[in-house]
Amino acid sequence: MLPALAKAILAGRFLLIIFFLGLVWGLALFAVRFVGKLWELTTELWEKSEADLLIEMLHLLDSALVASLVLMVALSSYDSLVDRLQGEADQQQMRWVSRTDHGNLKIKVATAMVAISSIHLLQIFLQADVENETAIFWRVVIHMVFLVGALLLGVLDRFGVHHGDAGRNERV
Repeated sequence: MLPALAKAILAGRFLLIIFFLGLVWGLALFAVRFVGKLWELTTELWEKSEADLLIEMLHLLDSALVASLVLMVALSSYDSLVDRLQGEADQQQMRWVSRTDHGNLKIKVATAMVAISSIHLLQIFLQADVENETAIFWRVVIHMVFLVGALLLGVLDRFGVHHGDAGRNERV
């Protein structure tokens, strides 16, 4: 009974493929929207002020960071939970995928969230004259929560006990 249950639970990991394919599909939709924003920026280039152009570029940068975050989570989660990508990763010089464990992934996600939040906050500061002061205050507070959370994850990772093959895991 127990070996059959263990095999069934282990086989259940392949259900995660649905979620990873969903992330890839969402990433494709996000890429279409990115291209649309880029086209809009291109067609309105001479009509925008430099400040507006900078804000639009920050939107594009923000989108690139979000897309990178989604792909990083999908790749490393697939590698660690479903099937190893070791052979393909070595051939494509993507060894970081197989060396990223869940602890490192959490720190990378937290760092990316802080970077995305920072860019969003910069966009708001550049438009501070039209933004509500209370809304700006709460966005700064939320950003600080992300920052403190990322710092705490880093401290816990630095002083935490690492299980498994420490040489295989990538240090951040």
